[in-house]
Amino acid sequence: MINNVLHICRACSQRIVAAHKLKGARLYNSKIHCTFATTVPATPLNDAYHGRTSFLYRHMKYDKQPIELSHQLELLKQRGLLVTNEGMALEQLRSISYFRLACYWKVLEEPMTDTHRFRANSRLDEVISLYLFDKKLRTLIFSSIQDIEIALRTRIIQCFSLQYGSFWFMDANLFKNKRIFQNCLENIQKEVSRSNEDFIKEHFAKYNEPTLPPVWKTMEVVSFGTLSKLFSNFSDTKAKKNVAQSFGLPQYPYLESWMKCAAVLRNYCAHHARLWNRRFPIMPHLPKRLPLQWVNAPLLRPMKLYAQLCCLAYLEQSIHPNSDFKEQVLALLRDKPQTLTKPMGIPPDWQEETLWRCQHRIVDVPPAL
Repeated sequence: MINNVLHICRACSQRIVAAHKLKGARLYNSKIHCTFATTVPATPLNDAYHGRTSFLYRHMKYDKQPIELSHQLELLKQRGLLVTNEGMALEQLRSISYFRLACYWKVLEEPMTDTHRFRANSRLDEVISLYLFDKKLRTLIFSSIQDIEIALRTRIIQCFSLQYGSFWFMDANLFKNKRIFQNCLENIQKEVSRSNEDFIKEHFAKYNEPTLPPVWKTMEVVSFGTLSKLFSNFSDTKAKKNVAQSFGLPQYPYLESWMKCAAVLRNYCAHHARLWNRRFPIMPHLPKRLPLQWVNAPLLRPMKLYAQLCCLAYLEQSIHPNSDFKEQVLALLRDKPQTLTKPMGIPPDWQEETLWRCQHRIVDVPPAL
């Protein structure tokens, strides 16, 4: 592909070679308004950085102006989207922005074109239905992550504090990477200072040393992302393994991986982002076998949502054994066509997996401490 780029602009060839020597470099040429961005390999060029190629992005001034809702609707109709009730359609556009819905109608557009033309018989009703499905899915996932996040905070506090005291999160000697530790501590200080929780205010009204409240107060107001980083950076692997085993995970790296994924997924939910067919940048480690009800892991596509749904359902077993999370997932996906479930990474006959069979039982997992 790099040869094609050189053919387009031979005058830039020397600069491109120089950019390739710098991993991840970007090069901008103001005369042709192009950016050469290094990505992943084809044939190496001379002595350029081996293992990268370039895509050509054209830069141009954005000059589109805002338009009325009625014009937005007319544009969709001109591109071939069928609208059965224009009044209702305008009401939807008044409450759900054009580009939020665009994430859902993109799958109805003709492939391999930049015209944004819709395939024949594409309907706005389909777009709204898909949006509402994703909204329900997001609400369901957010509720499950809430259970898991609270349980993680509680068990980490219990397990680490009995061994390392009330302020272990402030002791740099207990963490592997001092830079990550310092960043976490600074984030914790900011998050505590912003907190309006009564127990934080009451603490500072009475105590001034140490500079932060004990872990059982502080960890209740830090972000899930900060908690995940603290756990991953903690140096005592035995303590981390104890916490992991309380969730039915035999080794702590699985819990580290799942916590990172859940923190990212939580942020998507909190910002009302599309989940349904998203490819996730952070993927969970998926063991072949686990002590509690699990799935046939080799069938999972770790970058897709279904893999993370499996992780959430698994963790729920050791938190709320009688949780209805699995029933709600099954009900939401019941009778949904493969055109909807396949982009989620859901394999055929997934309901028959042991994890998704909904008989309730009391699970036997080690205690948190």
